Amino acid sequence: MPHKITNAIRIQTDKTNEMEHSTPLFLTSSFCFDDAESMRAAFADETADNIYSRFSNPNVQEFIDKICALEGAEAGYATASGMSAVFGSFMALMKKGDHLLSCNSIFGSTHTVISKYLPKYGIDYSYVAATASEAEWEAAIQPNTRMIYLETPTNPGLDILDMDMIGRIARKHQIILNVDNCFATPVNQRPIEYGADLVVHSATKWLDGQGRVLGGVIVGKKELIQDIYLFCRSTGPALSPFNAWILSKSLETLDVRMERHASNALYIAQALEAHPKLSWLKYPFLKSHPQYAIATQQMQNGGGIVCFELKGGLEAGRTFLNRLKMLSLTANLGDTRSIASHPASTTHAKLTEEERLAVNITPGLIRISVGLEHKDDILADILQALS
Repeated sequence: MPHKITNAIRIQTDKTNEMEHSTPLFLTSSFCFDDAESMRAAFADETADNIYSRFSNPNVQEFIDKICALEGAEAGYATASGMSAVFGSFMALMKKGDHLLSCNSIFGSTHTVISKYLPKYGIDYSYVAATASEAEWEAAIQPNTRMIYLETPTNPGLDILDMDMIGRIARKHQIILNVDNCFATPVNQRPIEYGADLVVHSATKWLDGQGRVLGGVIVGKKELIQDIYLFCRSTGPALSPFNAWILSKSLETLDVRMERHASNALYIAQALEAHPKLSWLKYPFLKSHPQYAIATQQMQNGGGIVCFELKGGLEAGRTFLNRLKMLSLTANLGDTRSIASHPASTTHAKLTEEERLAVNITPGLIRISVGLEHKDDILADILQALS
C-alpha cells in the first residue's frame, strides 16, 4: 500500500478522454445523466454519481480523498471554510439537550460558536483547561455529553493535549472525539491513531500554504461523515471546485513544506528562547515546553508556530508589530510568508483581560507563523523589532 505522502501526490480524479496528466477544473454547477433511470438512482442515493456541486464535485472529492489518505480516515466532507467544517461537525451530530465538552484554549471563532450559538439550539457546553489531568477530564463528563472537542497544539498558546489519554476517556464513555488538527497538519500528527472519531481542518492555513483560498474539511468515521454530509448538503457550506483544485495541488507539497516550516520555527525558537526582552517562549519541540514529552510522542515535528511573551505587555506588543519590516501583519497563518500577530490588541481585543488570561492570552503574547523565507532573514527581522 502506498505511503500517505505518495497518496497525497498520486490520488487523482479519473482521466477524461483528453488523457491529461494534471487534474482539470470541473467548474460546473450541475451534472448530466444519460437517461431518467440513472438520474432517479442518483437522487435516491443508489449510486455515487455527481448531481450538483453543492452535493459533490470531482475536484472536491479528489481533495477529500487525499485528506482521508493522509489522516487515515474512512470518509470525509469538504466545506467552504474551516469554521463551516467546525460548525457542521457540531450541528450534524448534536441535538437539543446534548452537552459539548471542549478544551478552553481554542480558536476565537470556535469559542463564539460554542458559547454564543450552541446554547440557542439547546446544546450545553463546558470547558476544561488545556492542561487538565485525566481525573479532571473524567470529572467534567456529564450524562448527556455527546462530543469532546479539542485543538492540539492550541491556538494561540501552543498547549499540547494528550490525545491518547483523552481518546481513552472518550471510548470509555462512548463519546465522539472531535480534534482540530489545523496547527499540526496530517503529515505531523494523525489524531485518528489516538482515538479521534472526527478530524477537522481549516484548509485555509497550512494545507493551502500560500494564503490564496478558503476551505475546510472534516474526515473520520464513515457513519458520522454521512450524517455531516446530509446536514451540509442541505445547509449549503459547499467548497468551491476551484478552491478544491488549488488545495488538492497544495497537498502535493505539504510534506516538504512542513519540514521547512518546522526546521525554520525550531531555529527561531532556539535563537530567541533566552532573549532578554522575552518573559517566556513556547515551541512544542523545545525541551522547555511544559508538554514536550507529549509533543514528541504524538507529533513528527514541532510545527510552524512559535509564540512568546514580550516584557512590557500590550504596548510592547504594538511596538513590536510596528517595528517589523519583513514579517506580514495579517489575519492568517500557515503561509509561505512569515506572519506576526498580537492577539490581545487584535483578534481577542474584545475580550476582557480576565477572559483573555483564562485562555492563556497574555498582554504581550506574540504569535509567529514561521514561513519559508531563509531562516536568518526571519530571525533578523524579529531581532531588529525587539531591539
